[in-house]
Amino acid sequence: MKIIKSGLVLALLPILMFVGCDKDKDPVLVSPDVVSTAPADDATGIAVTAAVQFNFLADMNPETLNSTTVVLMEGTNKVATTVSYANKKLTMTPVANLKNSTVYTATVKTGAESELGAALENDFTITFTTVAEVDNEVPVISSTSPLANAVNITKGNSVSIVFNEPMNPATINVTTFTLVKGTTAVAGVVSYADNTATFTATESFESNTAYTARITTGAQDLAGNGLAADTEWSFTTTDFAAPFINSTAPLSDATGVARNKTVSVVFNEPMNPATISAATFQLKNGTTSVPGVVAYSGTTATFTSTTILEASTVYTAQITTGAQDLSGNGLANNESWSFTTGEVTATLAMVNLGGASNYVILAKTAINNSSTSAITGHLGLSPAATSYITGLDLVDATGYATSSQVTGNVYAADMADPTPVNLTTAVNDMITAYNDAAGRPTPEFLELGTGNIGGMTLSAGLYKWTSTVTIPADVTLTGAADDVWIFQISGDLTQSSAINMTLNGGAQAKNIFWQVAGEATFGANSHFEGNILSMTGITFLTGASINGRALAQTAVILDANAVTKVQ
Repeated sequence: MKIIKSGLVLALLPILMFVGCDKDKDPVLVSPDVVSTAPADDATGIAVTAAVQFNFLADMNPETLNSTTVVLMEGTNKVATTVSYANKKLTMTPVANLKNSTVYTATVKTGAESELGAALENDFTITFTTVAEVDNEVPVISSTSPLANAVNITKGNSVSIVFNEPMNPATINVTTFTLVKGTTAVAGVVSYADNTATFTATESFESNTAYTARITTGAQDLAGNGLAADTEWSFTTTDFAAPFINSTAPLSDATGVARNKTVSVVFNEPMNPATISAATFQLKNGTTSVPGVVAYSGTTATFTSTTILEASTVYTAQITTGAQDLSGNGLANNESWSFTTGEVTATLAMVNLGGASNYVILAKTAINNSSTSAITGHLGLSPAATSYITGLDLVDATGYATSSQVTGNVYAADMADPTPVNLTTAVNDMITAYNDAAGRPTPEFLELGTGNIGGMTLSAGLYKWTSTVTIPADVTLTGAADDVWIFQISGDLTQSSAINMTLNGGAQAKNIFWQVAGEATFGANSHFEGNILSMTGITFLTGASINGRALAQTAVILDANAVTKVQ
C-alpha cells in the first residue's frame, strides 16, 4: 500500500499550503497526495467484482477525475470503468467483471488536481491480481466413439469418450470406464490423454454383437467435480465374421461316388449369389477343370457337371475366398475337398417295389378320406378289411370296389380271390422295399441341413438323416431321367403348408424313394413328389397333392387331396 507516513506533514499541510502568503500575494500550492488505496498495491486474490479506490489527503476537484486521468489497464488493454468521487475518495468501478487470475494496473495521472488546483506531481499507480476462478462446473461428455445406438460398427476393439475439459487421469480407469457384452464384462485397459478416455478391449469385438459402454460419476475433472450422472451408451457391430462351410456333398474323401453326382456345399449363412459362380466354385480332375453349371439357393451352392464323371477317379472341388456372405465377408481361406468316383456300376440302383408298385395308396390298417379327393391309381388295404376304408363311397364289385373319387380300383383283404393273395404279396413287397431303401450303405449326403432341407436343390444320390426331416420352404430335385434319389429318414417327414416340391432337368418321381421310419405329414395345399415308404403312417392335410405313391405300414389319411400314381 502506498501511504504518507508522516503525521507531522499531515498536521502542517494546511499551514504549509499558505506559508509566505498574505493578502496581496497568491498562495503557494502544495501537490495533493494519495494516502491509501483499495486494493493495496501488489494485492492478490481480489474479487472480480471489486472496485478500485484511491483516498486523497486533500479535497480533489471532481472535474479532473475522469476516464482520462483515472485509468484501469489489463496489460496494454484499457478496461472500461465508471469514475465517482466523494469525501476525498475516488472510486473506479469496472463496467464488467474482471477476469480471474489476471494482473491489473490502476493509475491516477498528474491531470488529477485538488480543489486549490494543485496537480499530482507524478502518476500514482498500483497493481493487483484477481482471484483464481473457482471451478464448480461438472464435466460433460462432448462426444463418444462409436456413437450411441450406432449399428454396423466394423471390426475393432476400442471405445472412446471426449470430455469438455481436462480430467483427472487417476479417476479414468477400469472401475469408472467399463464395457459389457450383454451382461458379460469385457476385459480391457483404459487410457487418458487430451481430454479423451479410451477403453481398449483385450480382444477384438465380435461380429453382429451389441455392446454397452459406461462411464460413472467417479470420473472427475481437475477440480474434483464428477460427472452429473453415470452415462452409458450402446452400439452394435456389423457382420464381419467370415462365412464357413457347414457340410459338403460328397463328403471329403468319400469313395464310390456316383458318376452323375452333383457336387454341393452348404454354408453357415446366406451368401451373396453373385459371388457363387464358376469363378469361385470349381471341380477339377487333377489340374483339368470340369465343365459344369453353378447354382445357388438358400445356403446351398451346387456344381452340376455337364458330362458324366470318369469312373474310379479322384476329383477335387474348391470354393475360393471370392465367395462372400451378404455383408461382403469372404471365406477365410480357399476350401477344397476330394472324393473318388465308383465304378460304372456305382450308379444308385432303383428300389424294387414289386407288387406294391401296382398301387398309388397301399396301407395295412386303414385308408380314411375326408371331403372329396381325386385319386388316380389303385388303392389297397391289407390285412384290414373293407370297413376300414372310409370316406370314398365305395361301390362293391367282385374282388374289388369302385369310387367316384378314384380312377382305378379299390382292394381290401376281405374281398373275393385273388385279391387277398395279391394284397398280401403287395404288402410284403412294400416291407421288403422299405428295408431295401433303409439298408442302402454309404450315404453320399449325411445329415444334410441337420434335417431342414427347405429351399435346397437336391441332386440324385443317397441321403441319410438320424432324426426328423422338415421341408419349410420349396425344394427342387434336379437330375436326369434315369437318376435315382433315396432318402433314409430315421424320424418323421414333415412338409409345411403351401410348400412345393419341384422336379428339374428330367428327374422323374418314379425314381424317388422316401423311406420314413416315423410319420409322413404333408401340409395343406402342399405338393410332393416320389414314392413314400412309411413305417408309421402318412397324412395329407386339406388340399395337399402328391405325384408318386403313398405306401404305409399303418394308415393313410386323406382330406380333399390329389393323389396321382407314377408309372
